[in-house]
Amino acid sequence: DVIAQSPRLVLDADALKAIAASEALHVEVTARSQRGQATVITPHPLEAARLLGCTTAQVQADRLAAAQQLADRLDCVVVLKGSGTVITAPGHLPTINPTGNARLATAGTGDVLAGMIGAHLAAAAQRGACALRAAREAVYVHGQVADRWPDGQALTASALARAVVR
Repeated sequence: DVIAQSPRLVLDADALKAIAASEALHVEVTARSQRGQATVITPHPLEAARLLGCTTAQVQADRLAAAQQLADRLDCVVVLKGSGTVITAPGHLPTINPTGNARLATAGTGDVLAGMIGAHLAAAAQRGACALRAAREAVYVHGQVADRWPDGQALTASALARAVVR
């Protein structure tokens, strides 16, 4: 199965919903780190709340703690999306990404981020860098593109993806 065999894995959206609903999937994701397999999850606050068994308001009240709790529970890198995206991993202090803006609330931009994290994760593996660094770099660039986006121009997911590969 994909969770058990993939050396590097980025989990988002429906995958996170499935993990929240299944103890067996939760255990499979957690076991990946013991096998040296990198895992990055990219929840928005509602997905984080489902995974933690709490409310979105509780996640939003302390985003740093929520992200760290997820990282520790699932033994993986966590990218808690939203205003001030939080990136953390077990044994590391959470960081808040300084780039990005409300334009990234557009449908599909989170999918672009997941793809960027996957690409950075693959590149990091080739140069011996860790998954946490790969996630931080991808989140930074993703936000930077939005920060540099021309005023008055809509930021769509496809436009964002095109701008990233330039």
